[in-house]
Amino acid sequence: MHTLDIERGMQNLVLADPDIARAYPLLGAPSPRQRDPGFATFFSTIVSQQISTQAARAIMGRVNTLIPEITTSAVLEVDGQALRDAGLSWRKVEYVKGLAEAVHTKVFDAEGLDILNDDEAIAAITQLRGFGRWSAEIYLMFSLKRPDVFPADDLALRVALGRLKGMDDKPTPKQARSMVEHWAPWRSVGSLFLWHYYRGEPL
Repeated sequence: MHTLDIERGMQNLVLADPDIARAYPLLGAPSPRQRDPGFATFFSTIVSQQISTQAARAIMGRVNTLIPEITTSAVLEVDGQALRDAGLSWRKVEYVKGLAEAVHTKVFDAEGLDILNDDEAIAAITQLRGFGRWSAEIYLMFSLKRPDVFPADDLALRVALGRLKGMDDKPTPKQARSMVEHWAPWRSVGSLFLWHYYRGEPL
């Protein structure tokens, strides 16, 4: 999503939610976040799962030395031990090899996600080993630029939502989804704002 989309979304969210209306003037709009669509982003998503951003960046640096261009053929051809030596766990080696095979055999069509609706795209992505709903929703938000996605399994989002709403504890994913239904069709912008709020919660 571009800056203008975010500003438009925030204007609508301010009208829809008094808690956002209260916090928005104190924090301003969140910054855009974008990732390229396609195979390389799916690959890096697997690499970054359950490790720090710094560790993921270091591993991807070694992978890029090993495979200068992250393509399906390059991943299929590279030796699994070489990926393991670059820092991937054997489970992640299995996942990236499976991803490359799924794309190569046309079981999974990353380019074809554009023509699917949100639910269909999430279903297609989560059929891949190593991709849960959260990873699929993040891809829809940042790579496909879908405006109405709320990745409720994200811990920081739920902590921020609980604080924004004055709750004693964070809501469950199910509760969180229900709490932001009235943000539609701008739930992706609302998610960006919650991450923004999480980092700079006003007193």
